[in-house]
Amino acid sequence: MKKRVTLTFGRNNVYMPVTYILAKDFNVAANIIRAQVAPNQVGKLVVELSGDIDELEAAIEWLRAQNITVSLASREILIDEESCVHCGLCTGVCPTEALRLEPETFKLKFVRSRCVVCEQCIPTCPVQAISTNL
Repeated sequence: MKKRVTLTFGRNNVYMPVTYILAKDFNVAANIIRAQVAPNQVGKLVVELSGDIDELEAAIEWLRAQNITVSLASREILIDEESCVHCGLCTGVCPTEALRLEPETFKLKFVRSRCVVCEQCIPTCPVQAISTNL
């Protein structure tokens, strides 16, 4: 099973080797989608966790016990078709290729099932046609 989550670390636990502990102690793989972590600052990781459902639940419970805020990713990327100019800049930053230009029409195509809501496309869009539903 896979779950996309956002982990928010306080200043005190930003040094913890979370992905190593998840793999070693819970047999949960953590694919880091986006990271904003710096010493002595609040840090955020967007990760896709994969493993057995019971192990995932135990891992999430452990993360919360470590005072790491765990938010399940229920957000979605939205594209305003009327504003989009199909420039393709967003396709260059999309790590999962959920955004791509159709070779025949050069129109932007969004494959929602591939999107991990890393939000890297949002600041890249020059006409602000990309947002989240929150």
